[in-house]
Amino acid sequence: MKDRFLNGLNTALMLNLFFVLASFLWFATALIGRSLKINLGFDLWYRLWEPLFMPAIGILMAGAIASGVISWMARKLSAAESK
Repeated sequence: MKDRFLNGLNTALMLNLFFVLASFLWFATALIGRSLKINLGFDLWYRLWEPLFMPAIGILMAGAIASGVISWMARKLSAAESK
């Protein structure tokens, strides 16, 4: 059960990471386009920043911390059981 939960959490975090990276690439491209006076969706990206991208970054950070804590606790418990 624990391993299945951790695998699901890691998969969700990996997908979220790719989403955050893709949104950063969109931001960088749109920012370069804006400086060259080419519309590449910077205004749309900026409108989506608070309701979409900020929570995705927060979930990524919280999930990474939770995954690390759960793994650390599992190692400590397994070490205590083996004694």
